[in-house]
Amino acid sequence: MSTIAWIAVGSLAAWGWLLLGQGFFWRTDQRLPARVDPPVWPRVAVVVPARDEAEVLPVSLPSLLTQDYPGPAEIVLVDDGSSDGTGKLARELADRFTGLPLTVVSPGEPEPGWTGKLWALRHGIARARRGCPEPDDPLLGGPPFGDSRADGHPAHGGPAYLLLTDADIAHEPDSLRRLVAAAETNGLDLVSQMARLRVATVWEQLIVPAFVYFFAQLYPFRWINDPGARTAAAAGGCVLLRTEAAVRAGVPEVIRGAVIDDVALARAVQRSGGRIWLGLAERVDSVRPYPRLGDLWRMVSRSAYAQLRHSPLLLGGTVLGLCLVYPVPPAALAVGLLTGDGPAAWTGAAAWAVMAGTYVPMLRYYRQPLWLSVTLPFTALLYLFMTVDSAVQHYRGRGAAWKGRTYARPEAAPDR
Repeated sequence: MSTIAWIAVGSLAAWGWLLLGQGFFWRTDQRLPARVDPPVWPRVAVVVPARDEAEVLPVSLPSLLTQDYPGPAEIVLVDDGSSDGTGKLARELADRFTGLPLTVVSPGEPEPGWTGKLWALRHGIARARRGCPEPDDPLLGGPPFGDSRADGHPAHGGPAYLLLTDADIAHEPDSLRRLVAAAETNGLDLVSQMARLRVATVWEQLIVPAFVYFFAQLYPFRWINDPGARTAAAAGGCVLLRTEAAVRAGVPEVIRGAVIDDVALARAVQRSGGRIWLGLAERVDSVRPYPRLGDLWRMVSRSAYAQLRHSPLLLGGTVLGLCLVYPVPPAALAVGLLTGDGPAAWTGAAAWAVMAGTYVPMLRYYRQPLWLSVTLPFTALLYLFMTVDSAVQHYRGRGAAWKGRTYARPEAAPDR
């Protein structure tokens, strides 16, 4: 056989392994586990970090204010140095929509070593737990949290759960109730749902479903949800976290410098003995638009190299792996057809067919045309270029940048 045919065989073998050996990552059936309503609904605090979110807040915040949660709950929105009136708008929306009580706090600029979002969460969590930040609050670096009741709920009357949700995430009215019921029924310390991202423009169609597909390939949900597994990840837009688990894990102090904070959070909870769960959302949606390629490019490239731990070796391996798995099948098919190389053509076609087949469930989940499955090699090349650009920006000293803040050398996750 020709060289291109042997390379195509390697690609087909890689797809055989991805199809059967990577936790069935391509399936989209990991949804909230079976649940029953608890006899007593625990107290919940919803913490929303927000920086310049006036554009999306009128859609997302009312969905939280009007939650039909049967137990006690409140919302703490952390206005993280916004310049567009985010805090003022949040108060106006709370006056307009009756429901859960809202508190708006402003923590000021992050201290050295903290990323902006985690700095905001630090203060939001402390405000929710104590009513105001206190020096002895363990979430502010003080001594460990005190006594708890036999059922694991805080003895001092603070929230038993923290819902950490982004300002661009809209929740259906029963979202909080379903999350808490799932955690209580299954003894979970962290329940996270990957919000359904907006898909409206052509670029969103090409890139957004693939974003979730690649994430699941890297962190198979089945592995995460297996109590005996070591894989850990979460989706930062919607995380229900048991307060006791947060204290036990030392969150957020232990992950204060993480740019990929959701994965770092899940790892910290898992390493401290907590049970975690991650799945696709049915009742939680992102309302943030990414209409242009540049918008999506910045979303991916700001943290792509951090995911590779800023390792040139991992970057090189990623580039070679992506090229073998995604562009090689259509290239081998084209070369085989043009040169009459039958083995290259058939092997390339088979690998491309398996690739497209694994993408179909995600396109169905996003309600997109199934013919987009054949465009996955092109989309993968875009992600490859985004990853390389992320590395280039890092070595130029720009690091990860978001909403006017730049982190020179962010951490992908804590090592403990």
